[in-house]
Amino acid sequence: MQDAGIIRNRLKIEATIHNANAIKSIQKEAGSFKSWLDAHHPKTKEEWVKIFKQTFRFTGGEIVNEFLMSTGYLPGAHTAGCPVYKKVMKHKPKWNQK
Repeated sequence: MQDAGIIRNRLKIEATIHNANAIKSIQKEAGSFKSWLDAHHPKTKEEWVKIFKQTFRFTGGEIVNEFLMSTGYLPGAHTAGCPVYKKVMKHKPKWNQK
């Protein structure tokens, strides 16, 4: 807590520990965090935020949205005009699967 180079907010530290334990529980129950995400797919951003808030701490709409966009569960990280879009589509993101 005395090190200025690290997060010193007690609530964030406790949330990190809680979230790590939540991931461990999810892995035990679902086999993996990915399996847990897949079991909840598809959801809207609002539905995902609700699930994450019930499961984890310090996970608001922006955090959940950015995480799920970066892992392919929600669209929005790249548009069809983006030079990376074709590469993303080759990986068959969950948001594009029917």
